[in-house]
Amino acid sequence: MSLLRIAARSAWALPVLLVVLCGHQAKVAGDLTSTRTEGTEATAQVLDVHVERRVDVTYDYISLQVPLPDGSTLTKDRLALPHSLVPALQEKETVSVRVQPGAAREVVVTEAIGSTTVVDTQRRIAMMNAAISLGAALLFAVGIFYWNRTLQTTGDPAERGVTGPDPGHPARQVVR
Repeated sequence: MSLLRIAARSAWALPVLLVVLCGHQAKVAGDLTSTRTEGTEATAQVLDVHVERRVDVTYDYISLQVPLPDGSTLTKDRLALPHSLVPALQEKETVSVRVQPGAAREVVVTEAIGSTTVVDTQRRIAMMNAAISLGAALLFAVGIFYWNRTLQTTGDPAERGVTGPDPGHPARQVVR
């Protein structure tokens, strides 16, 4: 088996990886929605807001302390948020949140920025990531399928046995 055929068969790992990424992002969107709808409404104290000022690093986060209805306190350190939303939360001392202790996403920020909440924006981003990953997986799968099929039916072009240069090839024609 030639190296090209091995590469063509191994390329199936890419669409599989993209489908796994799609599933992960769909789960994140579901977890955000679950906490948003089933969580308890609360007001969290903002402990720290980190905005990365570098263009190549967009890891922004907010640290919150949330008082729970049973009297205990839940502290969330470095709750990652979209880069475009964190500056709007920078000057706030408290933010509205929904809390669901024990859930995959225990705390979601329901503070409105403009006409939409932070959690709704996060959910939309996760859903768009899932859709893009699924679309890319389908495109790559179709391309890899046809690549493997072409190799199966016509063989490896490197192994077709070219014996010498083709004098009639258009690249060999001299234009005067």
